[in-house]
Amino acid sequence: MTELYCGTLQIDGAPVGETSEFPAMHDLLGGEITARVEESDGLFIGYGLLTNPLPYSMQDRYGSEMRPLSFETVELENDFLHAVFLPELGGRLWSLLDKETGRDLVHRNVVFKPGNFAIRNAWVAGGVEWNVGRRGHDALTSSPLFTARLRDDDGTPVLRFYEFSRTYGAVYQMDFFLPEKSRFLLARMRVVNPLPHLIPMYWWSNIAIATRGEERIVVPAETAFVSTYVNDVTHAIVKLPLPDAEGYDCTYPVNHPSAKDVFFNIPAGRRKYEAAINRDGGGMIHASTPRLQGRKLFVWGQNPGGHHWQSKLTAPGAPEYLEIQAGLAQTQMECLPMPPETAWEWLEAYGAIRCDPARIFGDWEEAKAETSAQLENLLPDGTLEAILDRTRDGFARRPAEELLRSGSGWGTLENLRRPSPLTAHLDFGEPGPEQAAWRSLLERGSIGEHPPVSWMVAPEWHALLKRAARGTDRDNWRTWLHLAVCEFQRRDFERAMAAAERSLELEETAFGLYAKANILRSGGDVVAASGWMVRALALRPDDESLAKETLRMLLEAERFDETVRVVERVLPKRLREIPMIRFLLASAFVRTRRRWEAERILELDGGLDVPDIREGENSLSELYLAIRREEAAEAGIPFDPETIKIPFRFDLRMNVGKHAENAGSNP
Repeated sequence: MTELYCGTLQIDGAPVGETSEFPAMHDLLGGEITARVEESDGLFIGYGLLTNPLPYSMQDRYGSEMRPLSFETVELENDFLHAVFLPELGGRLWSLLDKETGRDLVHRNVVFKPGNFAIRNAWVAGGVEWNVGRRGHDALTSSPLFTARLRDDDGTPVLRFYEFSRTYGAVYQMDFFLPEKSRFLLARMRVVNPLPHLIPMYWWSNIAIATRGEERIVVPAETAFVSTYVNDVTHAIVKLPLPDAEGYDCTYPVNHPSAKDVFFNIPAGRRKYEAAINRDGGGMIHASTPRLQGRKLFVWGQNPGGHHWQSKLTAPGAPEYLEIQAGLAQTQMECLPMPPETAWEWLEAYGAIRCDPARIFGDWEEAKAETSAQLENLLPDGTLEAILDRTRDGFARRPAEELLRSGSGWGTLENLRRPSPLTAHLDFGEPGPEQAAWRSLLERGSIGEHPPVSWMVAPEWHALLKRAARGTDRDNWRTWLHLAVCEFQRRDFERAMAAAERSLELEETAFGLYAKANILRSGGDVVAASGWMVRALALRPDDESLAKETLRMLLEAERFDETVRVVERVLPKRLREIPMIRFLLASAFVRTRRRWEAERILELDGGLDVPDIREGENSLSELYLAIRREEAAEAGIPFDPETIKIPFRFDLRMNVGKHAENAGSNP
C-alpha cells in the first residue's frame, strides 16, 4: 500500500531569516537577451519578463553560520519509491529514493545553505523545485505553501500544494501521488488564470541530480537553443545542432567549460522527456504530457567559478550536481500568453530508468532510440495523457480532506475583492497581518493606520489606492507611499515622485525616503538617489536590508568616502560584522587608497565568505583584482589583469572557461 505521512528533516544549515519590510524597487532582474533563432521557431523571447520582485519583498537576511535546523516533511512511499517534500520551502521535493537500488534519483543536499539565486534572493540547491508566474527561481521557493491531503478514486493518497501567485494573479495547484504499483512519482499540475484578461505565464520544474562527471543527457531532439551567461545581466541565445553544439558534444555535462543553459528543441508530436543516464546505464528520467514542451540542461561548468559556487551551496566533499528542467515555453527567456479564465493542466512523471550503456554512450540517434524504447517499456506512450484525463473530473477539482499546513492569506484577500471565488475547491484560509491594510482599503476605502508591511502593484489595487488618495486618505502618508510604489511599477516616474513627495510632506519616514531614492535611481540620477537612501538609513540604522541596499547604491554612485563613513559611523556593530556589509566596505576601501584595509577584510579567517552575493556577479574576483591593481600602482609597476591568478576562494566567475589563463585552481 502507498503511504502518506508527516515527519521531520533534521539538517545543519543557515536559516533564511526575516523578510525585508521594504518594497523590492531595485531593478535587479532585468538585462539584455539577444537571440539568433529562426522566424519559424515562434519563441516569445522577452515576453512577460519583469525587472524586479514586486509585489514581493526580499528575503535577504540570512548568513553563513551553520546550526541545527528542523523542517516539516510530508512523505509518499510505495514499494519502489520514497519521496520527501518540504512544505515550508515551496513544496520542494527534497529526496526521491529508488528503493530497489538505494540511489537517490535527485540531489539530496546534506546541508541547508541559502544563496542569492531566487527572485527574492534566498534559494537552496538540491531536489526539485517548481517555478511559476515569472522568470527565475520562484518567489515562494523559500516560503510555505498550503499543504493538504486527499485521495484518488481508488484510495491512493494524494499530496496537494497550492497558492495564489501574486505576480500576475494566477492560482497554481500541484497534486502528487504514487500509485501502489508505480515506479514513477506522478505530479498533476494545474495553473489557472482567473482574470478576464490575458496574462503572461511561466512554469519550469527544476530537477537537481548528483553528478559523477560521466552522465549523458538524452532528449528526443536534433537542435537546441543554447544560452551563454555573458555576464550577470546579459544572456545570448543561439540555435545549434545536436549533439555537437559549440564545437563539442553538449549532451555530456562534463564537456561544458563554463556555466551553460541548453534548451532542447523537441519537435511537436514527440514524447516530452529528458533523462540523465550514468555509465552503468542507470539514471533518472522525467517525462510529461505535451503541454510541458520545454527541456533544459543546466551545468555549472568545469571552471573554478562553477566548482566554487557548488561548494558554497553544498558541503565540503559533497557531490556536485547538474539540473534537468522542464517548462511551458521552449526557453526560460520567455513567458507564454495565457488566455483569460483558463486552466492549463499537465502531468509529470519522475522515476528511474535503465538502458544499455553501449547504446547510450555512442551515436546520438541510437542513444535517443534506446532511451525512448526503455521509457516505452516502463511508461507506455499515452499513459500519462490517460491519467490526466481521468483525474480531471476526479480529485483534481475536489476539495482536500485535511489541511496539513496553511500558506498565505493573499488568496482569501483576492476572493474578498472578486465577485466570484478564484476557484471553488481550494481553501485559502483567513487573511493575516500582511493583508490587514489591504482588507481595510477594500472594505473601508482607507489604508488606515496599518504599517507598510506588504505591497500591492496590481491594477485593481492601484485603482483603489488612487480613489483613497483623492478622498478619505488624502492626508495619509501610508496611502501615498503605496501609490508611489504602484506608479513606480507602471514606470510612471513623474507620478511616482509626486506621490512619494506627498507622503514625505505628510510625514518623513524611511519608507518614503527609500521610495524617492529608488525612483530617482530608475530615472538615472543615482548620486541624488544615494543621498536620500542615506537619510532613510539614518532613520532605521538597525535595518539589515536597508543598510545593504544603501551601501550598494553609494558604491554605484561612486561615493566611496561616504560609504566608509556610513559603515563606520551610522551602522551598529551587529550590522558591521555581516559578511555582505564587510565586503561592501572593502569595495569602498580599495577605491579610497586604503587597499591594506580592504585586503585585511578579504583575507581574514582564510577568505571572506559572502553567502548572499548574487548569482552571476563577478564582484568578488573584481575586488581581488582591484586590490592587486592598487598594490601594483604603489610599487610603480605595470598591471595586467590577464596575468593574475584569481584564488579559488574568490573566484565565482560563471562565464570564464576552464582553460582561462587567469583562472585559479581548486586546492
